[in-house]
Amino acid sequence: MDRPLHVLIVGGGVAALEATLALRALAEDRVDIELLAPDSEFVYRPLAVAEPFDQGEARRFPLGRLVELAGGRLTAGTVASFDLDDRRVKTADGGELEWDVLLITLGARMQEGVPGGLTFRGLEDRAALRELVDDAAAGRLRSLTFALPTLAAWPLPLYELALMTKIRLQDTGATTVRVDLVTPESQPLGLFGPEASASIKSLLETRGIGLHTETTPVVFRNGALLVVPGRAIRTDQVISLPVPEGRLIPGMPDAGRGFVQTDQYGRVEGREDVFAAGDITTFPLKQGGIATQQADAAAASIAALAGAPVRPRPFRPVLRGLLLTGLSPRFMSASLLDDSSEVDTEPLWWPPAKIVGRYLAPFLAEHIGLSAEPPPGALAASPVQVDVELEWDHGDWVPAR
Repeated sequence: MDRPLHVLIVGGGVAALEATLALRALAEDRVDIELLAPDSEFVYRPLAVAEPFDQGEARRFPLGRLVELAGGRLTAGTVASFDLDDRRVKTADGGELEWDVLLITLGARMQEGVPGGLTFRGLEDRAALRELVDDAAAGRLRSLTFALPTLAAWPLPLYELALMTKIRLQDTGATTVRVDLVTPESQPLGLFGPEASASIKSLLETRGIGLHTETTPVVFRNGALLVVPGRAIRTDQVISLPVPEGRLIPGMPDAGRGFVQTDQYGRVEGREDVFAAGDITTFPLKQGGIATQQADAAAASIAALAGAPVRPRPFRPVLRGLLLTGLSPRFMSASLLDDSSEVDTEPLWWPPAKIVGRYLAPFLAEHIGLSAEPPPGALAASPVQVDVELEWDHGDWVPAR
C-alpha cells in the first residue's frame, strides 16, 4: 500500500483515545487515524463519585483537540450502521465513512440498577445523590443502602459512594444514620484478592457500614430492599450502580445482547480488518483500565497490518483500582495467580490515575493537567492492583488453569 492505512475508530472515550495514542506511537506515519464520535468533549468520569461530596470533579476537555494532540482527527457524528463487506460506516445524518481497518470502541449503555432506587450513573445523578445525603444529614432519612445490582457491574464506585457518604454524615453529626452495602460478591471487592478484600472489609467495619455479601438486590419498594437469598432489608432509600448493556447496531457483529466477541488480539472473529475494545466487548469486566489494555492489544495488531516493525501483543488483563476512601492513602496490590498481595503507602503505578493506560495516563497528565498525585485531604485513596486470572480458550475468556 502506497498510502497510510486508514483506521476508523468508532467511539470517543477512553479506549478510543488510548488506541489513537498507541497507533501513532507504534505505527507512526503508516496510519491515518480518524475517530467518529457524537461528543464534543472528553469527560474524565471516574471522579464523578466525588462531586456530590465537593471532593473532586469530573473534568471536561475538547475532544477534537485531544484527538489532534494524540495524532488523529475527529469527525463529529453518530454511527447508524456498519457495512463490513464494503468497509463503510453510515452515520445518523446520512453520511458515509470508508475505512481500511475498523476499531469499534463504543461503550456499553448503562441501564437502571435496582428498580425503585436511585441509579448513580455519574454526572447526571450527582444532584439527586447530594439531595439524599443532605436529607439523611438533616434527619429526614434514617438509613441508606448501597446495592450492587449484578456482578456484571464494576463494583468499586459503590464502595466509594458508601464510604464518602458515611464520612459526610459523621462530619455533619448524623451519626445515627445507618449505612449498609449489599453485594452479590462473596467478599468485598473480591476481584482484587484476599488481602485487599480483607482491608476493605476492615475499613467498612471501622466506618460502621453494614456489609451483606452473597446477596443480590432485586427491587426497592415500600421501604424495603428485596434480596435473594434472605429477608428483605428495611431502608429509607437505595443507591445502586447501572447495569451495562450492549448496543444493537445494524451490521455490527453481535455475540449476544449487543456485545462484540473478540479474540485475545482484539480481532472480531472471522475478520482480519475489524477490531473492538472496551465495554462493547464480551469481556466480563467493564472498567476503564481494562479498556485501555484491550485498545493496546488491538493497536499493536493494527500497527503490524500497517507494516510497522512490531509484534502483536495479546490482551493480558491486569486489574487496577484507585479507591476513594476519605481516610489516609493505602496502596494495595494482590495477584490471583499466586495469592500474593501488598499494602503500601506509596503508589504502585505512575502516574497514579483513576484510569490507568500505558499511553493515556501520561498523556492526560501532560496535556490536560490531571494531577499525578493522589487527591489531597479528605479525598484520600487506596490504589489496588491485581493480575486477572483469565485466559483465552476456544473462543472465550475462561479462568486460567
